[in-house]
Amino acid sequence: MSATSTTRAAAASGPGPGDRGSATVAAVAAARGRRTRRRRLVTAGLLVAVAAAYVVALTVGEAVYSPAEVVRVVLGMDSDASFTIGVLRLPRASTAVLTGLAFGAAGTAFQTLLRNPLASPDVIGISSGASAAAVVGIVILGLGPTTVSIMAMVAALVTALAIYALANRGGVAGSRLILIGIGVAAMLNSVVAYALSRAAQWDLQIATRWLTGNLNSSSWSSLLPLALVAVVALPLLLWCARDLEAMRLGEETASALGVRVGRTRLLLVIAAVALLAFATAAAGPISFVAFLAGPIAARILGPVGSPVLAGGLVGALLVLVADFLAQFAFGTRFPVGVVTGVLGAPYLVYLLVRTNRAGGSL
Repeated sequence: MSATSTTRAAAASGPGPGDRGSATVAAVAAARGRRTRRRRLVTAGLLVAVAAAYVVALTVGEAVYSPAEVVRVVLGMDSDASFTIGVLRLPRASTAVLTGLAFGAAGTAFQTLLRNPLASPDVIGISSGASAAAVVGIVILGLGPTTVSIMAMVAALVTALAIYALANRGGVAGSRLILIGIGVAAMLNSVVAYALSRAAQWDLQIATRWLTGNLNSSSWSSLLPLALVAVVALPLLLWCARDLEAMRLGEETASALGVRVGRTRLLLVIAAVALLAFATAAAGPISFVAFLAGPIAARILGPVGSPVLAGGLVGALLVLVADFLAQFAFGTRFPVGVVTGVLGAPYLVYLLVRTNRAGGSL
């Protein structure tokens, strides 16, 4: 047979195994590139949205100022808006961004680690630990704001460690941790109810405002501890994001892929709990931000990697927008937690109903 006949016969027989393998590799690379581009576009879009909401929070209010006026205040130049922007709006908006970022990233990390959308600090009792300590400090011990914040932070850390220890039986199953967390939250909420029943009228008002979650008392001094923790904890969460994505497939699969499951889980829990504790100390337990941010981020991203960073940005955007609505969208001003609670409670009910209809469990 001639060379020309051989070439024609090979072409007629179709692509060989090597050609099919090359086509598969090219298809996988193309799909991976599309996912990477989508993740970058979504992250960039969320960054722009957070920046825009931050600028609106600084410029719009009872008095409206231009962005140039804001820049003058930030640079320390004399301005008629120095008090309004520098003392009132700038610390409040910055606290909204950092607390939202902390709640969103930490809540998303918990939900991804435990592979359950109900594994949020609002549901599993960590926020309840901070609330119980704060209310006891205000009502029974008569402590000041700084000491109350420290108590809330320590209580959140202790509660998280207690829940983790109770749920750890040769590993932490998501359903077991959630059920134990719900039980711990119920006990702590009874402590809150008891303390409120003994409160004087003035203490009751202070405790209620703290329990709701609000940014009215935002200041640079209350924001600084959270900022310092965020500088360490947020990069740690992002560093563990790839291993966290592998752990969504199951701990055995992740271990087979080379992930050090025990170390990764411990680092994630420490970083997430630290963010939650300090964010709660700065602004109170702003309800449902940690619960909502992860599912929203996952819906926007799709199956394109870990949603921790996107969840943090969604949390920051939620708190900024909710605080703006709480201040100016109604006839009176509400704490930011009222608006986030209105958004989050229906979603929690929907999630429980959907799980029940699907025959699933926690």
